[in-house]
Amino acid sequence: MSLINVISAIGNNSSIYPLIVRDCGIENPVKIGMTYNQNLKESKQMANNALRERTIDEYGSSIVWLGGIPVMNGICDWLIKKFGYDPGVNINLLKETDNQGLKYNIDKFKKSAPEEVKSLEKVLKNKSAYQKLLAGKFVLSTAIPVLLMGYILPKSNFALTAKLKKKQEAVKPIVEDTMKAERTYQLTDSSKPSFKGVVSTLANMSTVNKMAVTDGGLTIGRVGTARNKYEKMENGFKMTMMMFLNFVAPIWIAKGFDSLSGKLFNTNVNLDPMLMNDKNFVNSIKEGTLDIPKGNYIDYLDKNHDSQITKLCEKYCGVRFLKNRVRDPRAYVDEKRIEKFLAEVEKFAKEAKASNNIDKYAKKALKVKSANILANVGISSILLAVALPKLTFVLRKKVTGSDAEPGLK
Repeated sequence: MSLINVISAIGNNSSIYPLIVRDCGIENPVKIGMTYNQNLKESKQMANNALRERTIDEYGSSIVWLGGIPVMNGICDWLIKKFGYDPGVNINLLKETDNQGLKYNIDKFKKSAPEEVKSLEKVLKNKSAYQKLLAGKFVLSTAIPVLLMGYILPKSNFALTAKLKKKQEAVKPIVEDTMKAERTYQLTDSSKPSFKGVVSTLANMSTVNKMAVTDGGLTIGRVGTARNKYEKMENGFKMTMMMFLNFVAPIWIAKGFDSLSGKLFNTNVNLDPMLMNDKNFVNSIKEGTLDIPKGNYIDYLDKNHDSQITKLCEKYCGVRFLKNRVRDPRAYVDEKRIEKFLAEVEKFAKEAKASNNIDKYAKKALKVKSANILANVGISSILLAVALPKLTFVLRKKVTGSDAEPGLK
């Protein structure tokens, strides 16, 4: 993978790649180190216990958080197939429109995609059953990671600490009365999060959106399994802020940087870096061969399945084609997404032409966009890995009067 591809991946806030970079590559190791140093102010033993707990907690949660939903999605898709349905049929097609839907696509693709049409016909005859299966897929793909991260992992982690602490106490008794009173950790049971009332359309959520949902469940779990009221308060604050810094702040920062860049450098940086670096795309601007359709995008895609615009929509707008280059009738075409994308393509092309040096303009836009993405990752990572833990430590000291982890006191 080239450097531009990497920058493109971590700059896509709708994908899990920036989360992987921030969570595993920057946030976890920094937070673990800061936790150790903070607890070292109390004692070496406290620091070691905090280090072990935080390492297990951070990386254990990361594994489940980043991998749990894709794994569960795969298992659920396998089960859906066992029930005789094709999980590739997009639930949005259940609502018929003027140019797509189950009935519409069945009639349109009977000859060009007969196997896929059979999948549509099965869903058309059993809409309710298919909706329930997809709703179940959503519940399982989010509830199980929440259960693992929010309940099983912390309780297991606390139990390990309690077991090791007994050995530590046998070697070096802790004589403080307050510590003796809490020598055995009390793990409180909490009601599991309820997913009643989840509508079937939630099954069409992206992996990142599902991760945001699991983060909400994780917050509930971590507060519920906390060992005392101070740990509950700290976990609630920390997890809520982490959700904001992971899923909201990076989008705001990206929009701010891109808007500022347009004003400072008079350069449009709203496209993906890979597209700005695409020589064929840049050449088509120079040659004036970009054939951007105006409305009726589905009809255009079906009639021009090998055109440059169609392939760009396939790559950047989620349009799916079969091996024979027939548009996949099971997939939903997000026309608003295509409209927004093509508007940005047209705007970029016009501004590049007006610059009188299209190659130079594209290279400049690529550099500025790449810098914006790297700055975004850096700022959001610092907020997550440094600013939030330091703020948490300050609040902890003010509330509890101690530097040690609340659950270890």
